[in-house]
Amino acid sequence: MATRTENLMDWLRDAYAMEQQAETMLKGQSSRLEHYPLLKARIDQHLEETLGQQAQVKACIERLGESTSVAKELLGKVAAVGQAAGGALMTDEVVKGAVASYAFENTEAGLYTVIIEAASIAGDLETKQVCEAILKEELAMAQWLFEHLPAVTRAFMERSETPGETARR
Repeated sequence: MATRTENLMDWLRDAYAMEQQAETMLKGQSSRLEHYPLLKARIDQHLEETLGQQAQVKACIERLGESTSVAKELLGKVAAVGQAAGGALMTDEVVKGAVASYAFENTEAGLYTVIIEAASIAGDLETKQVCEAILKEELAMAQWLFEHLPAVTRAFMERSETPGETARR
């Protein structure tokens, strides 16, 4: 049986590992995007947000007298590298990467929603406020991706039909 604080801590560690996974994925996407400057710029912006989110979540964990989970961090990084490697092999990498990013942002938003409620129940208002701010950034990125998926798809299809053009990145 776990206490409220133990559950909160477990989810904070999950969030920290997800932010590390997001960092790896975003860096990989950004480094490979060649022909989609608007998408690259937004990914780079969210990468900076992600680095800040990592630091904020880690600070919450440390303020509660705990440390991050090396095992969860490692698993998150391995998953991100695997996803990046798989994406690099696809002929429609930019489209599938945007869809995967949209899904990932929504997964992060779900986890932060859980943490906000858990922090509230555990009486940790500082963690609640930190995660509410992070949730807004995750939802904003998910919304941006959702709104731009049609444009990314259109640009990909146009480039893929143009002789001599590279569409995948």
